[in-house]
Amino acid sequence: MPRINLLPWREDQRKERKLAFLVALGGGTIAAGVAAFAAWLLMGSLVDAQQHRNEMLRSEIKRLDKQIEEINDLESAKQKYIARMEIIEKLQRSRPQIVHLFDEIVRSLPDGVYLTSVKQTDKRLKFEGVAQSSTRVSAFMRNIDASEWLKNPELEVVETSKGKLPGSSFTLFADQVTTGGPDDAPARPSRKVMARTGSSK
Repeated sequence: MPRINLLPWREDQRKERKLAFLVALGGGTIAAGVAAFAAWLLMGSLVDAQQHRNEMLRSEIKRLDKQIEEINDLESAKQKYIARMEIIEKLQRSRPQIVHLFDEIVRSLPDGVYLTSVKQTDKRLKFEGVAQSSTRVSAFMRNIDASEWLKNPELEVVETSKGKLPGSSFTLFADQVTTGGPDDAPARPSRKVMARTGSSK
């Protein structure tokens, strides 16, 4: 019976398998490298795109912040202008009232009473002066109480004057009566009280 030696064939088959494995391993390595390179390029492009978007967002945020700052500045300037306009309107409304007020102070002063100082804080008036007697100060307070532009007379102190003017020095407070408008002067009632106090001694 003839004998067949299969060793060379098996050796060749083994070499072919080894070569095929190496080729497959090399192809897989190359494919993996290509895939990794493609993934790296894709990730790089995604990162670049995200960075570009972030930069655009940052620039847009800066622009919006600048616009907000400008709006806040305009709002602040607007509030300042409104406050100035309100002050001007208040002064315009108060001008006739000031005239009426000083006219009323003069009308309310009885004979024998002299004012040395008049100070106003908001609607509060402080009168300092000299009167020939405390009766004259009482008459001044009654005239203020009967006035349309003054109210709530409060006497703080009355003492004998030590200055050049003879009589009693006094300090008196009163409130200014506010009106509805610049020309809204209250109707003037009878001045019987002033007539009586003006003739008193």
